[in-house]
Amino acid sequence: MEHEARPVRQLWVEDKRGRGRMPDPVRTAAVRAVMLTSVTLIQAMVAFFCSVTGSWLAFPVTVTTVISTVAATWSVLDVWITRQVWRQRNGVVSEPSSTARQRRGEQPAERLSEAA
Repeated sequence: MEHEARPVRQLWVEDKRGRGRMPDPVRTAAVRAVMLTSVTLIQAMVAFFCSVTGSWLAFPVTVTTVISTVAATWSVLDVWITRQVWRQRNGVVSEPSSTARQRRGEQPAERLSEAA
């Protein structure tokens, strides 16, 4: 009885509640951020190797790497800002937190006790 039939387990199971696709403006900002960040990392590696070898390109590449770092940082912030703007403009439902609901329920009780 060593070779009993075992239930077959699937290697991959689809999750039905996955995240939806990002909105187009957010997705384009994210692609732009990834591209700028990857170029900046490549520039940083080139600047490092030029500095180690004592090449004359070390200084110009280092300067452009610093500028690219500023641009990449802004592009990552742009993804966050674009996402927030898209949420505000396209009506994402905003619900008060449980603590806000709790405080709202406490206020009439406090007013009644103060009035008495």
